[in-house]
Amino acid sequence: MTGGAPQWVERLAREIGALGQAEGGTPERALDRMSVAAARAVPGCSAALVVIWRDVGPGGDGDEVAGGHVVVDYGASHSDLSTAFEYQYTTDQGPAVEAVREMRPVAIGDVLREDRWPDYVSTAVQCGDRSSVTYPAELDGEVVTFGVHSGRGDAFDVEAVAPLVALLAEHAAMALHSAGRYTDVAREAAHMRRAMSARAVIDQAKGIIMHARGCGAAEAFEELRRVAQRNRMKVTEVARSLVEENTAERPRPAAAAQRRRM
Repeated sequence: MTGGAPQWVERLAREIGALGQAEGGTPERALDRMSVAAARAVPGCSAALVVIWRDVGPGGDGDEVAGGHVVVDYGASHSDLSTAFEYQYTTDQGPAVEAVREMRPVAIGDVLREDRWPDYVSTAVQCGDRSSVTYPAELDGEVVTFGVHSGRGDAFDVEAVAPLVALLAEHAAMALHSAGRYTDVAREAAHMRRAMSARAVIDQAKGIIMHARGCGAAEAFEELRRVAQRNRMKVTEVARSLVEENTAERPRPAAAAQRRRM
């Protein structure tokens, strides 16, 4: 899709590439801006998601998903799409997870007709993620998945949009690679923040809610999602705050023993 591509496609691909190499911004900020640019320009698209995955191999550190991949960093144009992706990551179900696991494009005409990811459907609908096209591209031992999403079913002509999303994914991967953004130190810091913390913290927060309310895991996650939406936060941020509050409220053993002696 190079020689005969419409001018706006070429402009968007160049913009995606430039954002990946922009000076003075964090990797997460660059990914956020890429997703916003795609959501604004791709016909039928109401939100976009760009994820950097790291291949840790089977048994890498106990937190891997999607065939041995963990999230290094990601950017979403809208907070609801962040929520939907975080649910994908914690349940190991959904289009981005499947795209990196299978290393192939994944298209959803309407999530209501999907039977591949039964646990994901409800959250996707609540987050306005009805249809999407996601494409993976290799990035120097890592993988970029680039997804365009819509709140309407059958919003995309897959034959027309898939080559465009592939082009955007490849431009994003090339830009991030040439910019040298992901040094070993940056990878490790992001890996700790995203891969090891996200799933564990959300699971801890769900456990706290389930214990307090006597509810199931799905209802607990839904409560986290509602709080995140209301406060314009990511689900992981809400979960981390809840866990920190409960940890702070729990007295340390030495302090508790001292109070008992008093």
